[in-house]
Amino acid sequence: MLSLSEPTEELETEYREMLTEWQSTGEDLIPFPLKLDCSNFSTFVRLLSDASQGIGLPSGFVPHTTYWLLNEQRIIGAVNLRHHLNEGLLQIGGHIGYGIRPSERGKGFAIEMLRLALEKAKEKNIDKALITCKKENIASAKTILRNGGKLENEIFLDGKTIQRYWVELG
Repeated sequence: MLSLSEPTEELETEYREMLTEWQSTGEDLIPFPLKLDCSNFSTFVRLLSDASQGIGLPSGFVPHTTYWLLNEQRIIGAVNLRHHLNEGLLQIGGHIGYGIRPSERGKGFAIEMLRLALEKAKEKNIDKALITCKKENIASAKTILRNGGKLENEIFLDGKTIQRYWVELG
C-alpha cells in the first residue's frame, strides 16, 4: 500500500538507506530537500516541518512541504510541493519536484507518487499545478503526461531545454 508521509524521526534509518543508495549512483538528488544536511536528523525533520509553515526559509524560497512515498515502511521516493510560485519557480521547478530511489524505478511508483502529490496540491487550493522537467528526462515527462500534464512550452535555460507542463486540478 503506497502512501505519502511527511518526514518523521521514526523513519531515519530508512531515509538514510535511501539516501546512501541514491548517492552511490552519483546522480543529482531530486527533489532538493534530499540535498539538505541530515546529520542531526531531528533538526532536519524540524527544518522540513518549518518550511511547510514558511518558517526560516532562505531568500527566494516559498513555503513547501516534503513528503516521502512509503511502501509500508520502505521509503520509495520523495516529493516536494511548493505552495505557490515565485518568478524563479515559474521558469523552472514549478509546484512539484519528485524523485524515486534508483532501485525502485521503472515500477510505476513515480506515477502514483505524483498523483498523490497532486491530491495534496488540490488540498492546498492549487487549481493548476506547474511541473517542469529536463527534455531529456523522458521518464519524468511520461509520468507528468500520465497525470494529466499538458505541455505549455519549452524554454532554454542554463544550457538545458526545460519542458513546462500544467495539470488542471479544479
